Amino acid sequence: MLPLIAAMQEVADNIKKCPICGNFDTTEPCAICNDAARDTETVCVVQDVADLWAMERVGVYRGQYHVLGGILSALDGITPEDLNIESLFHRLNDGRLKEVILALPATIDGQITNHYLLSRLKEYPLKVTTLAQGLPLGGELDYMDEGTIQLALSARKEI
Repeated sequence: MLPLIAAMQEVADNIKKCPICGNFDTTEPCAICNDAARDTETVCVVQDVADLWAMERVGVYRGQYHVLGGILSALDGITPEDLNIESLFHRLNDGRLKEVILALPATIDGQITNHYLLSRLKEYPLKVTTLAQGLPLGGELDYMDEGTIQLALSARKEI
């Protein structure tokens, strides 16, 4: 168990939250934000880091990400101020982003978060899309297979 404890301590000592997207990595900014080959005009908004890596596992999406760190929930008392939302709008203010993909869970709270973000995103001259229907109601990205995520991403629609 000692090697496992040492490895976990090393991760705890070296992990950083990316100041741009909210991902966790040992570099700051993270490897995804530092990748010059990625599309800098598109950002995919996800609930948490597990969803980001679910999207990365498929290997189809090559844009940027924005991790909210949760979703709005009246029952749990999670408000917009509790999430990583304002930094998304700071990213939009530089004018480089052309599309925001809302890739949040197909749950009631996920849809409420989508609606909230959409109402704020209408102020910006950009395309707002969401993943296509087909993800099961109550489904979360980190539990989906690669084919389902790929189909949902390729069939996204403007909202």
